[in-house]
Amino acid sequence: MSCFSCINRHPKDIKIDIDDAPESSSRPSCVSSEIGRFTGKGSDSKGEKGGARSFTFRDLATATKNFREVNLIGEGGFGKVYKGRLETGQVVAVKQLNHEGLQGHQEFIVEVLMLSLLHHDNLVRLIGYCTAGDQRLLVYEYMPMGSVEDHLYNLEPDREPLSWSTRMKIAVGAARGLEYLHCKANPPVIYRDLKSANILLDSCFNPKLSDFGLAKLGPVGDNTHVSTRVMGTYGYCAPEYAMSGKLTLKSDIYSFGVVLLELITGRKAIDLSRKHGEQNLVSWARQFLKDQKKFFNLADPLMQGRFPRRCLNYAIAITAMCLNEEATFRPLISDIVVALDYLAAQSETPASSQNASIRNEHSSAPGFSRPSNSRKNSSA
Repeated sequence: MSCFSCINRHPKDIKIDIDDAPESSSRPSCVSSEIGRFTGKGSDSKGEKGGARSFTFRDLATATKNFREVNLIGEGGFGKVYKGRLETGQVVAVKQLNHEGLQGHQEFIVEVLMLSLLHHDNLVRLIGYCTAGDQRLLVYEYMPMGSVEDHLYNLEPDREPLSWSTRMKIAVGAARGLEYLHCKANPPVIYRDLKSANILLDSCFNPKLSDFGLAKLGPVGDNTHVSTRVMGTYGYCAPEYAMSGKLTLKSDIYSFGVVLLELITGRKAIDLSRKHGEQNLVSWARQFLKDQKKFFNLADPLMQGRFPRRCLNYAIAITAMCLNEEATFRPLISDIVVALDYLAAQSETPASSQNASIRNEHSSAPGFSRPSNSRKNSSA
């Protein structure tokens, strides 16, 4: 039986079996008791510091002004997301389950359990939930800058595109969140739905991973993978997972590579408005990932060349390794964090001193070979 040990902020180990979470056919009255059983909180809990609170439906209806359209800030597979204000004055995001949507009660339970036990600066904080009647709502900290997706595509003419340094800041933060899931949780957690729409930004553009309804506990012992039905978002799924249903930590690394490619290119993972051959971002980018001399062609035109060329090369080299079709050749997330930390520091260095420090084009970022050596690991 797979179990999860809460290792950070809980004095006692809390072990849960995600696969024992109720299916969508479970009676509503069972849901809150299931959550309470795993989190140590009853259905009437007001929450503890760092813990998830149980809300009444009236609490959240009041907070969102009866879920008025003017407070609608997003919509996804789970349902609609509203901005609200609790009676304490705290501004929150309230996500309401769409009963006819793609996700259901199982994902709701997994989300609550995961975010009740996982705590990191780069994971969105779950404030509470509601299981009144057939209602399923989740209450999160409010992220005022929206998602990474909001800042990459379809920008209004008066909006500034993300700078190179901000893109690297987002990449590092997202990688740290993933590193926490892969390396600190025991057993590790496979996120399974990493994409730009699920990386939220605070007022300082610090990123936080959100939407954990599809997360799975990783393999333990001698197991090399977790067999499961294929879930996720088209354009982000690792090819071996999409074809076989065999899920590993390296599946998340591939998805992270797609996000890196989005940050670098400013293109969507799947964009049906583009001409044939350019609709799938990874497929289109393969021709450039194979040759360092073509790396510059991948840079988002909206940046207007305002980035360190050498840092761009290394970022693309890291991306190419993450997108290797052979999962075993993809790097570990801990190595990715080290390399991106280095690039983020270089990106914040004043141009004059940076030019002096990077004249040797053959030096490499920590943890990775120099870009010219990445070709063997990035072939299509």
